Amino acid sequence: MSMRQTRDSVPVIDMRGVWSRYRDVVVHRNLDFRVERGEVIALVGGSGSGKTTLLREILGLLLPAEGSIRLFGHEIGSANSVALAAVRNRLGMLFQQGALFSALSVYDNIAFPLRELRFMDEAWIADIVRLKLDMVGLEEKHAPLMPAELSGGMIKRVALARALAVEPELLLLDEPTAGLDPARSRSFVALVRELQQSLGLTVVLVTHDFDTIAGLESQVAILAEQQILARGTLAEVAALPHPAIRAFFAPMGFYGAEDR
Repeated sequence: MSMRQTRDSVPVIDMRGVWSRYRDVVVHRNLDFRVERGEVIALVGGSGSGKTTLLREILGLLLPAEGSIRLFGHEIGSANSVALAAVRNRLGMLFQQGALFSALSVYDNIAFPLRELRFMDEAWIADIVRLKLDMVGLEEKHAPLMPAELSGGMIKRVALARALAVEPELLLLDEPTAGLDPARSRSFVALVRELQQSLGLTVVLVTHDFDTIAGLESQVAILAEQQILARGTLAEVAALPHPAIRAFFAPMGFYGAEDR
């Protein structure tokens, strides 16, 4: 087996038997979650189901009480700081509302993760920033703007450019279309889908928006009862008769009157 085949056969995310707790509150109970290279997975679930906790654990910002989390085959819990940094450089994160640094320009926000690597000169960084701006449909004239001068859609695009700055293999998105009007939401989803296909990204997103799920042609993994309760296409998951799944989808108008 070639090195390329071996690498591609390793799951990007492999969570096994994960228990997550906040004091006496159990958030995840014996949770398993596996994501293969190139997959697009939408994590959905009710408030308090543990979606954000799951993202934090994937990022290595939070360790589970029990269980194993491997990213690209590397165990996060036992990784030293150097190994953990190397793994994190293989993923990008788009936070809800963009989370741009308010005191930095568009250019410096995108350049920030590149400067943190500490081996690129400014000319090289400038070339990458221009490339990432173009990649998300922005122009060089936007580079000196401050976050306060940007529309909601532009903030999302700058945040996406920053997430893609280090050429990640895994892209994590937390409510990527939150706060956008329908037209900007559709445009942003189309952009993410185009980039996912052209760059071969693996994408995991937290969302409650059906149009985002459909636009990204993603599978759905529903978090309920402290576990990944079901996984499949949106239609497959929504059709399951489990009460927790029906309770999640029904208020969003997914079912016809005859299905209620």
